[in-house]
Amino acid sequence: MLTIYGVYRSRAARNYWMAEELGLEVKSVPVVQARRVAEPLAADAPFNTASAPFRAVNPMGFIPAIDDDGFVMTESLAINLYLARKYPGPLSAQSVTEEGAMLQWTTWAATEVEPHAVRIILTYDVKAEDSDQGKATIGAARVALRTPFSVLDAHLSDRDYILGDRFTVADLNVAEVFRYAMSQSAMFEAAPRVRAWLTRCQARPAFKRVMAIRAQETD
Repeated sequence: MLTIYGVYRSRAARNYWMAEELGLEVKSVPVVQARRVAEPLAADAPFNTASAPFRAVNPMGFIPAIDDDGFVMTESLAINLYLARKYPGPLSAQSVTEEGAMLQWTTWAATEVEPHAVRIILTYDVKAEDSDQGKATIGAARVALRTPFSVLDAHLSDRDYILGDRFTVADLNVAEVFRYAMSQSAMFEAAPRVRAWLTRCQARPAFKRVMAIRAQETD
């Protein structure tokens, strides 16, 4: 059985979504981020990323992590690529060329989009979006994201999904990164193909099931 470490309100959502798409049976271990816990090392603290048992799984102290029948792996986007390779199907690469494209777009999202999109979502997490510092942080992130938004918008000019006419792990990975910028509606209005593509991705039943569970989680 696949074990996923991490609450749904984290990057683990990407792996729960992938598991749902693949119809995998999953054991969920709800590890919460230490930054959400007042005293993460206290004896009565909830299981969190600073807890010694979790650090034994991932010494870096980040979620998610998986244990797939004894194979432990970290890094959410890489985990999804691994699962796509292990369980071949429509979400998986059908050729070496497709596999290369999936790797390209996943690493592009991780390096060119996620660092800036995370700054936006973390600003909202601490309810600082209306402060001077928060506005400056979001503004800088928006400037940095203009080119990635325009690049993906142009790429989608003649296709519904990143690889063409079908939803794949590349779409899932990239969509989960772009989700972090969803508070910036003007950016999506300026990139209508990106907005339509993200809507298609998030209309999938597997995504909706994961978000429903996520919505039930509390701090």
